[in-house]
Amino acid sequence: MSTADVSASAATVKLAPTRSALGASRIALWALILRDLVVLRKHMFEFVVRTLVQPFLLCFVFLYVFPKIGQGIGGGTGPTAESGFATVLVPGVVGISILFQGVQSVALTMSQDFGYTREIEDRVQAPCPIWLVAGAKVLSGAVQGAISAVIVLPIASVVHAKGVEAHLDLHWWIIVTLVPLACITMASLGLLLGTSFEPRNIGLMFGFIILPVTFLGGTYYQWTRLAPIQAGGWHWLQILVLVNPLIYVNEGMRAALTNAPHMHLYVVYPALTGLLALFLGLGLRNFRRRVLS
Repeated sequence: MSTADVSASAATVKLAPTRSALGASRIALWALILRDLVVLRKHMFEFVVRTLVQPFLLCFVFLYVFPKIGQGIGGGTGPTAESGFATVLVPGVVGISILFQGVQSVALTMSQDFGYTREIEDRVQAPCPIWLVAGAKVLSGAVQGAISAVIVLPIASVVHAKGVEAHLDLHWWIIVTLVPLACITMASLGLLLGTSFEPRNIGLMFGFIILPVTFLGGTYYQWTRLAPIQAGGWHWLQILVLVNPLIYVNEGMRAALTNAPHMHLYVVYPALTGLLALFLGLGLRNFRRRVLS
């Protein structure tokens, strides 16, 4: 090869665009999220059905069937009590949909990835750090949680008997800040659960964790209404449920969607932020261990 050819080759190499590690990681992250969204689009019908079944049944039974048959709900009877319960229930239904989508979209797919076929190995070969692969799972789950909230709110608002009405008052600054925070926190919880349970034991997760979280998460009642439950002057249940992440999501949803009494927002935001850091930190640690094992 002549000196001219060598010089031309060197010039070509110098002119070739280079990509930084940060740029490559960003592109890989977007590609991973885009893949999950494409899969979601192909299974949109299943996603919508899975999202709506539980919230629809909750609203149908409590806000339509009970008033029709004269069954008292919310500690009282009559349109006023029933409408008050509807105002409390609708934000709780939105919160519980965020929980279920965040956990299901991350934990269940994680159990498949770490299953016998070890599909996760295809993901971790992407040109990005291992933690970024898990982060893409969390962001994808958060997007699905936000979509479920958008779908559930109008459905939950209209499924009720005549004379029963949920008094909603949207506070947009809370919505645009709290909903993304809640979605990422619940998706991070899904990452933690999905990396903590073996694939064959994933069903135990719903019985021993998700079910208690659901019933003690303030879906059907306000946290402030638990004060009368005492033992020796100690509000034991009101204090005990503070370890439940769903209580902060549901109380935040009531602050965002209604004027009903709720937990102070200066408690809700720091609590969700702290839980997000805890779930994400433990989830990323478990994810790395499972991948490298």
